[in-house]
Amino acid sequence: MRGLERLGRVRLSASFYFRDFLYSEIGNFYGIPNIPDDPDLAIAAGRRLCADLLEPLRASFGGIAIRSAYRSPTLNAFGNEHGLSCARNEATYANHIWDRRDTDGHMGATASIVVPWFADRFEAGADWRSLAWWIHDHLPYDSLYFFPKLAAFNITWHERPTRRIDSYIAPRGCLTKPGMANHAGDHGDWYEGFPEPRGG
Repeated sequence: MRGLERLGRVRLSASFYFRDFLYSEIGNFYGIPNIPDDPDLAIAAGRRLCADLLEPLRASFGGIAIRSAYRSPTLNAFGNEHGLSCARNEATYANHIWDRRDTDGHMGATASIVVPWFADRFEAGADWRSLAWWIHDHLPYDSLYFFPKLAAFNITWHERPTRRIDSYIAPRGCLTKPGMANHAGDHGDWYEGFPEPRGG
């Protein structure tokens, strides 16, 4: 328990501590500890996620809410086996499982977040693609995946980013990925009136 306390106090960036990323509804409900096997790797990946992606979002939009982030291999496997919206562990390494490298040996980290500034606008009819294109044009993300509730989305930092955007919100499917005609260039027409990027 004392070791978990110390881990929670580790500062990942100016605004975030590791404890911010340990909450899990699956863990709380089923009594499964959400503790990394390799804290050093989880910390290293989490620091890049925070510094490169979450801090600039916070600085630009005035705050973010973390819905789900780090998952231990044990917790994620339980979620997958019980149909709780968790992919197989092997597909989640260097993603929600921060303390495992992917099959190519690269590290990465994912957080599911809500941007309240945008959630209000989404509820009033804003298109999810406006935020997606803002992030695409301004931040070094690996992947984004948008969800209908609160316009929440997974945002991933990875050592070798693919820069792909998908969504469960209409129009569903892949918005962009390398090789698509819309991947390069400026998409500023989508996000007129958005804040200028800050931080990062």
